[in-house]
Amino acid sequence: MKIGITCYPTYGGSGVVATELGIELAAAGHQVHFIAYSQPFRLRGREQDIAFHEVPVSNYPLFEYPPYDLALATRMAEVAAYYDLDLLHVHYAIPHSISAYLAREMLARQNRRLPFITTLHGTDITLVGLDHSYLPITRFGIDESDGVTAISGYLRDKTLQEFQPKRAIEVIPNFVNCDVYLPLGEPEREAGRARYAAPGEKILMHLSNFRPVKRTADVVRIFSRIAREIPARLLMIGDGPDRSAAEWIAHRKGIQDRVHFLGKQSNVSEILPLADLLLMPSEQESFGLVTLEAMACQVPSIATGVGGVPELIEDGVNGRLFPVGDVEGMAGAAVELLSDPDRYSAMADAARRTAQSRYCASKILPLYERFYERVLSGDPTTAS
Repeated sequence: MKIGITCYPTYGGSGVVATELGIELAAAGHQVHFIAYSQPFRLRGREQDIAFHEVPVSNYPLFEYPPYDLALATRMAEVAAYYDLDLLHVHYAIPHSISAYLAREMLARQNRRLPFITTLHGTDITLVGLDHSYLPITRFGIDESDGVTAISGYLRDKTLQEFQPKRAIEVIPNFVNCDVYLPLGEPEREAGRARYAAPGEKILMHLSNFRPVKRTADVVRIFSRIAREIPARLLMIGDGPDRSAAEWIAHRKGIQDRVHFLGKQSNVSEILPLADLLLMPSEQESFGLVTLEAMACQVPSIATGVGGVPELIEDGVNGRLFPVGDVEGMAGAAVELLSDPDRYSAMADAARRTAQSRYCASKILPLYERFYERVLSGDPTTAS
């Protein structure tokens, strides 16, 4: 198949999933065309059967805000016509589903068929979509899609409850390449850990876009309590609006020499296996992609039981779940787990098994391929 993919190319879950999906589709023999305002950050530009098409946006003095959604629709139609695309797959409903709808309608005037699939990722529904000014257009984009998927059962149910769309929603969960995200051999792991921690010190990790919903301040507070009991270091990976607040808290608590802010990293699969635990105290998560990537690396998570996370983590088996804001509980669980090698080893092994048995790319990619085929055939089961 020839597939066009549009996503936000920045440091966020929806862009990561879209990019990794494109890479997996290309590896399976499909032709993939990314259409966005910049190259997705996980796309190296050297992958075979993947092309990137930049969306130029003109800055006319008349426009207070450049009309990216219209420029995107035009570029989608151009790429689809020139490369004879079979379908578009857009990630994040606003504005991508609307741009895809416009592209489809433009090409219909030329007697060209261009179905499009919308994948819902989370904040496009839970935050943006529920803003009154965006709700009608979000519902319209969902209903006009030729197929709709959601990354978790939670997100599907939330969408059905809040938007009451006419279009059926298929759950296809996020995935991880289990051959890329995997535990390191002991010599390699110890050499990597030595860059950040002394022998005998534990490494805790957090990876996000540092937005308020990720509660990065709680990460530092949790670590400060852990550090009282266990020699440890905290690696903070990513960047965003709450980074300065997290840095300030680390300094105020006198642990700034044990908290390392690494910024955005492209080699996440090489850093995650160095951790002993992942801390993810988010206020909301529709799935928890970083948690899954850590699990594939045999690293259990201390997380909040919100949104779609309980679909991924079974509390006490392959990770731990706590209410939002329970800093003491999360810190206590981390200390308890890191102090019990047998229990830690069992939980880490269970985390890896969960990723391998349910979420490897080799298991999820065929679900997308079959969904594409159903949409292309006009299968009415893709609509309610």
